[in-house]
Amino acid sequence: MQAARQTLSTRIGSHGVLILYTLIALFPVFVIVTNSFKTRRAIFRDPLALPDEESFSLIGYETVMKQGDFFLYFQNSMIVTVASLFFILLFGAMAAFALAEYRFKGNTLMGLYLALGIMIPIRIGTVAILEMMVSTGLVNTLWALILVYTAQGLPLAVFILSEFMRGVSDDLKNAGRIDGLSEYKIFFRLVLPLVRPAMATVAVFNMIPIWNDLWFPLILAPAEETKTLTLGSQVFIGQFVTDWNAVLSALSLAILPVMVLYVIFSRQLIRGITSGAVK
Repeated sequence: MQAARQTLSTRIGSHGVLILYTLIALFPVFVIVTNSFKTRRAIFRDPLALPDEESFSLIGYETVMKQGDFFLYFQNSMIVTVASLFFILLFGAMAAFALAEYRFKGNTLMGLYLALGIMIPIRIGTVAILEMMVSTGLVNTLWALILVYTAQGLPLAVFILSEFMRGVSDDLKNAGRIDGLSEYKIFFRLVLPLVRPAMATVAVFNMIPIWNDLWFPLILAPAEETKTLTLGSQVFIGQFVTDWNAVLSALSLAILPVMVLYVIFSRQLIRGITSGAVK
């Protein structure tokens, strides 16, 4: 397999391989979007064909706009995702800076304890989380989702960012201390700008699971005013009948924000993944 990849890279070049892999990854998205503009009969008759004059239809988008408050669902998903990413990056970077910068007894054990969250699925504690949210009165609020997703994303954030922060020059930080900068200013002005690629990587890795999650919105915030886009789309999926036009249209609209955020973070993401691979 490795030899085949090297042969492919040699023949068409690294940029060609990247374009090829991108096209393969985007093909399912292309199929979803094109089928959202077709009639139901055309979807099942020829799912890979482009919509034409006979098969073109906007019935799916019309259904999505009429049935349910799609813009409210979209707004809720955007608020939950952006707020969760903000807290994940903020608290994760702070914890990673403390673990990487300050040596204390139990430093390694603390890092391992935080890393356990990567290996233990948070869904195991769904019942306890629900009881906690009920006791605090946060059920059917967006804060319930934000807190859960923040806790879910922090272990990975600390694990990745701490490794990058250990690579930040100590001379730079000591120079800042000599100039009278506080630890907060060193963290925000010197360290964070240098680990932006790593933060973009953490953001992308957490963004998609949060945006597409169905489990916790269904458990913690199923009310109409707090439904997310993924949960709101389930109204078109029934036990016996599924409105595929509406489902594909809702999925197409849900993909757009993720694609936009991915484009924004893509350059930093690639730098974060490949950082240190070539010296």
